[in-house]
Amino acid sequence: MKNLLEFLYRHHHWLLFVLLEAISLTLLFRFNSYQGSVWFSSANFVAGRVYEWNASIEQFFSMRKNNESLTRRNFYLERQLAQLRRLYGEATQSADPEDQRVIDSLSRYQLIPAKVISSELHKRDNLMTIDRGEADGVEAGMGVACGMGVVGVTYLTSSHYSIVIPVLNMRSSRISCAIRGRGYFGVLRWYGEEAGYAYVEDIPRHARFKRGEWVETNGYSSIFPPGVLVGQIVEVYNSRDGLSYKLKVRLSTDFGNLRDVVVINDKSIGERMRLMQAARDSLKLNVKE
Repeated sequence: MKNLLEFLYRHHHWLLFVLLEAISLTLLFRFNSYQGSVWFSSANFVAGRVYEWNASIEQFFSMRKNNESLTRRNFYLERQLAQLRRLYGEATQSADPEDQRVIDSLSRYQLIPAKVISSELHKRDNLMTIDRGEADGVEAGMGVACGMGVVGVTYLTSSHYSIVIPVLNMRSSRISCAIRGRGYFGVLRWYGEEAGYAYVEDIPRHARFKRGEWVETNGYSSIFPPGVLVGQIVEVYNSRDGLSYKLKVRLSTDFGNLRDVVVINDKSIGERMRLMQAARDSLKLNVKE
């Protein structure tokens, strides 16, 4: 204790200087909007770089496992594609028109590859940061997916980074989806509980399905194309009012081991949004008349 007091006495002028500097900088950045904005932008840039370096190190050590998973999934998808082409060829005696239809359908979408550089799992309103932004063609409101399924929707963008609202966000995440092969659709929500499970609400009472079936995006929104995997039904409950079903779904995306994602840019969204806005404006005019 004596040595500590002597040290503080010998260097008290330096300690006082550091304390006053900290107080002055705090006041400068807190009560001056311009300086505060400069500090905020610089801090975000530095934090983004640090997250990116940290994610690169983690990705290096998990690369072998990720490559094995991608290899298995690519093999599975290639087998599915070959089987679908064979079945279509047997039914129509020609697979070329189907191939062209698939190509034309996929040409609507541009996939922008990105990496997750920071991610939250244990909050009620989790957020995620990816290393692609406006300079790469990413805009707010675009869907984000990975090789295993749905991830979330972009929320805020800067030049080189974007904030994503993942499925694991209790307040803001709402994704339209449907039971595969059944056509019944509902809304995917997360209740802030387990990170590997979410719920599909508003499935009609007359729907016919069973546990173990898969849920995927239905393509009704302008965010995700149809057929992006969401998860597998594990439990079925009645809604509070008894008028619909609520499905507990095991999410196909492993958010605890998520690195590589793609941002989905629907090239036709501009035309569709303009048409929708024109329809709304027309309805407003008719109501006024």
